[in-house]
Amino acid sequence: MTTMETSTAARGADLVIDLNADLGEGFGRWRLTDDDALLSIVSSANVACGFHGGDPSTMRRVCELAAERGVAIGAQVSYRDLAGFGRRAMDVPPRELADEIAYQIGALEVFARAAGSRVRYVKPHGALYNRAVHDEEQAAAVAEGVRLAAAEPLPVLGLPGSRLHHAARAAGLPVVTEAFADRAYTAAATLVPRGTPGAVVSDPDTVVSRALAIARDRAVDSIEGDRLSVKVRSLCLHGDTPGAAALARRVRDELATAGVRVEAFA
Repeated sequence: MTTMETSTAARGADLVIDLNADLGEGFGRWRLTDDDALLSIVSSANVACGFHGGDPSTMRRVCELAAERGVAIGAQVSYRDLAGFGRRAMDVPPRELADEIAYQIGALEVFARAAGSRVRYVKPHGALYNRAVHDEEQAAAVAEGVRLAAAEPLPVLGLPGSRLHHAARAAGLPVVTEAFADRAYTAAATLVPRGTPGAVVSDPDTVVSRALAIARDRAVDSIEGDRLSVKVRSLCLHGDTPGAAALARRVRDELATAGVRVEAFA
């Protein structure tokens, strides 16, 4: 069994997990995620900040809904890639990337504050998320951008053992570990690239069973069949998949039945 490093203390027999989802990823008249429905289910909202999706009006609306429902607001930062939805590999100079991360967080903070809340954490999106798992330079740039953006250290949400979390700790930022019920894992406990067959888990029953295994048993199977230990504080459900809201509701209901409490980490 491969052990994944965790940065959060175990809570003994008290089973608790955060449910996070990517929200506000539409742009202009185009809508992608069912923000209203998902904000009645998740405990943390990763809000697109305009670089891969989202626009000022969408950011404001999602922040207002999240604040009304007691959902923690997180900045989902990305490479500047609207056309590619932030999922294309890009080489951005570290200082420029740090500035762009800080810019995105600051933009979302305006709307979070206006809604009576604040940005409580940061999570990279897409290609940036995957790059920061192993690229020390890009990870350090993300951490520097987070440090620049806030007067108080913001938690960084990401994969356990990633270079991003190492860089965040070095910058004095808290880290929060997460796992994915609807993404396949390699034997090394990293996400299978999206272009690989089977990278996205789409069968609802499988997603639910994986969510329960992560939250209750702290384990998940890799695409090769290895059993991985996943001691994490947050569970991500993607909001841009068909039927995402209904699936998220089912996951939350099954977690409750299994005695797992859903609670935001921030």
